[in-house]
Amino acid sequence: MPFTVAEHIRSIAPYVPGKPLEELEREYGIADSVKLASNENPLGPSPKAVAAIGEALGRLHRYPDGSAFALTRKLARRLQVGPEQIVLGNGSDEILGMLSRVLLGPGDEAVMPRPSFLMYEISVRSSGAVPVFVPLKDLAIDLDRVADAVGERTRVVFLCNPNNPTGSVIDQKRMSDFLSALPEGIVVVLDEAYIEFVRDPAAARGLALMDIGRPLVTLRTFSKAYGLAGLRVGYAVMPAELAQLLHRVRMPFNVSSLAQAGALAALDDQAFLNKTLRQVHKGIDDLFEALAERDIACFPTQANFFLIEVKKSADAVFEEMLKKGVIVRSMSAYGYPTYIRVNAGADEENRRLIHALEQVL
Repeated sequence: MPFTVAEHIRSIAPYVPGKPLEELEREYGIADSVKLASNENPLGPSPKAVAAIGEALGRLHRYPDGSAFALTRKLARRLQVGPEQIVLGNGSDEILGMLSRVLLGPGDEAVMPRPSFLMYEISVRSSGAVPVFVPLKDLAIDLDRVADAVGERTRVVFLCNPNNPTGSVIDQKRMSDFLSALPEGIVVVLDEAYIEFVRDPAAARGLALMDIGRPLVTLRTFSKAYGLAGLRVGYAVMPAELAQLLHRVRMPFNVSSLAQAGALAALDDQAFLNKTLRQVHKGIDDLFEALAERDIACFPTQANFFLIEVKKSADAVFEEMLKKGVIVRSMSAYGYPTYIRVNAGADEENRRLIHALEQVL
């Protein structure tokens, strides 16, 4: 059946997420596998969130609050910003799409590091705009080269902090200088999906940079530290004028009732968040120590994941690890054909990862 599709849509390479654990177990005939490929919370969801979702189930015949009034205001109080500065999304991915629709059109350019989160490129191309890639330097975002890539057609700069998939962070002073030197009118999107895991006190934080006088969007999510990846709820803090424009293109009822209920409760579960951070930080430290003892190269991180150099085909290592019931992420699609990415799991999951790596490598 013939139909016409714009060339900028045909140019998009589809995002390929990690397969669900259940599908991989069926496909490979394995059971009791360990999934350390998607940077998920090793403790599961917040118990308070689970209870709140259960209580909300009886109201599923009602549409969600389209303005997410309660969640928006709780976030505003927590972050010490105005509620008019907050935009919620069905995951932070949806907010990236809204930003691209509002800020970009055919012929516009958006600068982004490479490799980084693949959805930046997809959202930019979906608007007919052109992604301008800036290679990393020693696995970190090179702000000098990002600044050099900004041109007359640049409308947006995407930065991931900590960067996915490398786990590196941008220094607060360097970020402040970078923002101050940018031409007026260019929007910087600072994606802080993993900011809760950061231990470096010098790392940049978008909310502390809002008064520099440049349009800055700070993007965050409940998927990682709060353990609510399955609910798909993200949020962004930005100038109120930009937020109002995003609301013009935002789909009505884009954040479900269950997602709003779970996120509201998760914000009140500080004990769970603290437990998550302790587990992840301990897991990262234990894994780095175990890998160093075995002379397996890995790289510093400020996130809940990190890169391992396997010195052979990452796709082949991925397959061999699967056969041993451990799911990791090959970095071939990110331009690192001999690297894998893993996230810190529960203690027993981390031990299984090390044991499987020993056998495969």
